[in-house]
Amino acid sequence: MTFRVGLLGTGPWAEIAHAPALSGHPGVEFTGVWGRRPEAAADLAARFGTRAYADVDALIADVDAVAIALPPDVQAPLAARAAAAGRHLLLDKPLAATVGEARAVVEAAEASGVASVVFFTVRFDRTTGEWVDEQAAAGGWFTGRADWLGSVFAGGDSPFAASPWRREKGALWDVGPHALSVLLPVFGDVTDVAAVSGSGDTVHVALRHAGGAASTATLSLTAPEPAAGVTVELRGERGVLTLPGLGEDPVEALRNAVDALITAARTGQPHPCDARFALRVTETLASVEEALVKR
Repeated sequence: MTFRVGLLGTGPWAEIAHAPALSGHPGVEFTGVWGRRPEAAADLAARFGTRAYADVDALIADVDAVAIALPPDVQAPLAARAAAAGRHLLLDKPLAATVGEARAVVEAAEASGVASVVFFTVRFDRTTGEWVDEQAAAGGWFTGRADWLGSVFAGGDSPFAASPWRREKGALWDVGPHALSVLLPVFGDVTDVAAVSGSGDTVHVALRHAGGAASTATLSLTAPEPAAGVTVELRGERGVLTLPGLGEDPVEALRNAVDALITAARTGQPHPCDARFALRVTETLASVEEALVKR
């Protein structure tokens, strides 16, 4: 049986990743597209052989699940709405712009018994996802660092440079979830945070974890292009290990996330990257933001 999925959103990420992933997935019926700009929804739907919906509730009514590619403050209420209607959720990071909005998504999903998967790219790329799982299972790590440095706002032609929410929330909320999606499973839950700001939107974060380990993260969307890149380094009983490079493009990684959602929906077993995990990520981001304000 095919899994009917509707896409909410028509921006660059919907065009680059979501629409190709859904239209090319053998187990998915790409039912339709809804967007805040009807003309963009019509264009995206036409290019990927599906239907544009003018009414978001009509699309929600016609599907088994929704995939959402919208800013976090728009995603959260729509996700809660879809969950209340009994629809499974394929969401993006960050889950929401506030802890309260993120918690509302979790509560709606759990009340309806629907499955949720939040697309943390590193966790759904096979190469890096398997690496994270292996290091989390191995244990014995006492410290590590995750540097996520982008040059989105440092010139160039990034399709995300015009994103209002990224300009408002900065690297902490955009790439911070990626760093936490690795650090939390490896080191455990965060019990304390400290943070200082750097150049542009750069943030330097120190985390204490429940097991006693500590980790750091440097996050930026304003790094000079030659300095941009991702490095994750773990140090412990097994020596020093670094995160391998992504092995798949975002479309394939997103199809893996679709597979994970279908499995969770059919088995009733929560995925490790579900909305509850994304809520914990949101809570941690909010704690870091508070620590920055206090300085």
